Amino acid sequence: MAVLPMKQVLLCALKKNRKQILELLQRQGVVEISHEMPEDAVFQKMDMTSTSSVFERNSVMAAQSLEILNKQVPLKQGMLSSLEGRKELSLHEYEDYAETHEEMMKIAFRIQECSKQIAESGSAIPKLETQIETLVPWLGFDLPLNYKGTKKTVAFIGSLPGEIPLQEVYELIGTHAPEVDGVEVTCVSSSKEQTCLFILCARADAENVEDALRKMNFARPQLTAVVPSLQKKNLEEEIQKRKNEVKAAQDEIASYSPKRESIKFVSDYYRMRAEKYEVLSGLLQSKRVFVLTGFIPEKDTAKLESLLTSRFELAVEFEDPSEQVEVPIMLRNNRFADPVESVLESYSMPARGELDPTAVMAPFYYILFGLMLSDAAYGLIMVIACGYCLLKYKNMEAGIKKMLHMLFYCGISTTFWGFMFGSFFGDAVNVIAATFFGRPDIRLAPIWFEPVNDPMRMLVFAFVVGIIHLFTGLGVKFYANMKAGHWLDAIYDSVFWYMLVGGAIVYLLTMEMFTKMLGLSFTLPAALGPVCTVLAVLGALGIVLTSGRESKNWFKRILKGIYGVYNVTGYLSDILSYSRLLALGLATSVISTVFNKMGSMVGNSIPGVIVFILVFLAGHSLNLAINALGAYVHTNRLQFVEFFGKFYEGGGRKFAPFAIHTKYYKVKEDI
Repeated sequence: MAVLPMKQVLLCALKKNRKQILELLQRQGVVEISHEMPEDAVFQKMDMTSTSSVFERNSVMAAQSLEILNKQVPLKQGMLSSLEGRKELSLHEYEDYAETHEEMMKIAFRIQECSKQIAESGSAIPKLETQIETLVPWLGFDLPLNYKGTKKTVAFIGSLPGEIPLQEVYELIGTHAPEVDGVEVTCVSSSKEQTCLFILCARADAENVEDALRKMNFARPQLTAVVPSLQKKNLEEEIQKRKNEVKAAQDEIASYSPKRESIKFVSDYYRMRAEKYEVLSGLLQSKRVFVLTGFIPEKDTAKLESLLTSRFELAVEFEDPSEQVEVPIMLRNNRFADPVESVLESYSMPARGELDPTAVMAPFYYILFGLMLSDAAYGLIMVIACGYCLLKYKNMEAGIKKMLHMLFYCGISTTFWGFMFGSFFGDAVNVIAATFFGRPDIRLAPIWFEPVNDPMRMLVFAFVVGIIHLFTGLGVKFYANMKAGHWLDAIYDSVFWYMLVGGAIVYLLTMEMFTKMLGLSFTLPAALGPVCTVLAVLGALGIVLTSGRESKNWFKRILKGIYGVYNVTGYLSDILSYSRLLALGLATSVISTVFNKMGSMVGNSIPGVIVFILVFLAGHSLNLAINALGAYVHTNRLQFVEFFGKFYEGGGRKFAPFAIHTKYYKVKEDI
């Protein structure tokens, strides 16, 4: 377990080399650039925000164009294509791609325009089709719908709701306009929904007829200066035109499919340039020189210095950060512990000077996960699936690789505990043998015991694991204090708690009533009772006298000490928290058993085999997914609350280097 030592870097170089130096630093990805140096009369900071925003917009534009292209011409990918990682480019390949960035942006903009054309034309088609539908009842009418009449007559073209006979229309008009005599009504079409009419009257009666029609809920159609049949033809031609526009735009987008990789690159290219200009905004620069400061892992200083000094004229210095400086944290662990670094990071990085607990946490993490899932078949599935992905996809992203490694080790632990407890898809071996082969005597015997049949034994084992876990946390605190030279703090904060909690536990084990309650087969000699009592009392007194040692007032110190001893109840609740090992382990086993029983209910027949296979696959897939997620969540909880609560403070800031944060490509340095 290690927190990598950091160095502060100060780089001073000619402004003419600024672009090349920043690109080299970005490709190396080992320097976190800080912008805390103040400006003065000579060195000023340049505001590059607007330029950075332009590059960011270009990156987003290219990414959106790529999405449009992928939607129009889908790329055939496998289920696990997301594990393939970013494609690696040499510096020479990167420069070749970079030369085409302007051309690719033109294509990206053109794809966006085509997409806009597809959206506009596509949305217009339904509107045009709706207009045709409204014209259908009027197709037999040989006048334009905006026809107003002649010099002496006025025409009303419209519809009444529902199906109304022509005679009733005359009667309604007569009722609402009795003073009108000469009205000519022609029914253009009629349906259950509406009756379309052409009404002609003398110009002198127009006002009265219009008032009558209004009272009858007379509705005018959309006015057109063209005969309906001709208007329909025009609309159909417009629809075809729109469809042709959509097809042409789609074909043009599809024609850019060979440029897909170049568009991916240009999205990454502008993202890199945007990040570079964000860094430029914080650099101190004079007329001919710029200054850069930041942090770098000590292990990378020699390589970076060699790369820089061999290519550019510059001055670079590395020094130890002062105590007042907030140093970013970077972890380094072996292959066994490295996968659970992400778990620690999700909680908090170690503070400066604090130990990295990853190596101590890792074995407990895998063991606890395995105990909670505890099915050998589920564990083998995890091992095989993760192992296959790790072997096949060598170029996957670091975060995904860590997660798969972690699940691989968790799968090994799950397999081990599954065989120890005799669980292989629950009791599938026994159910299959009894149902389909008539051999109820065949079963997978546990190497140790079956928690379902002996839950108290499993509960005691869970408590033992919890005590070991908690005491290990106290041991880490003891080690950290001793390493820092605080040997008294090591005694006060660890040894006294070992005495109190350990003494109390051993004392309880000397009581026959307690051991019988737990179902233990042994009871410690009663002679240990007084010794453990004295040990626990001495530990409690030590905690009372030292827990509040930061207070100068003795009264406050004793009160804080008494409160400190009260925290022994926290140890009790922490130990009880490990009962979740029993609960989740039993849940996995019992649910598996239920699915096996459900699948075998049809019996030994062809339909029975089919039902069993379907229920088996669906049930165990669901059980594995749910309980693996539960094991992950509760294993994290035991680390974060019970384990870290004994020694870990955290609060550090993760090392965030200036690097290539792209989606599709990564660039390797040519050495």
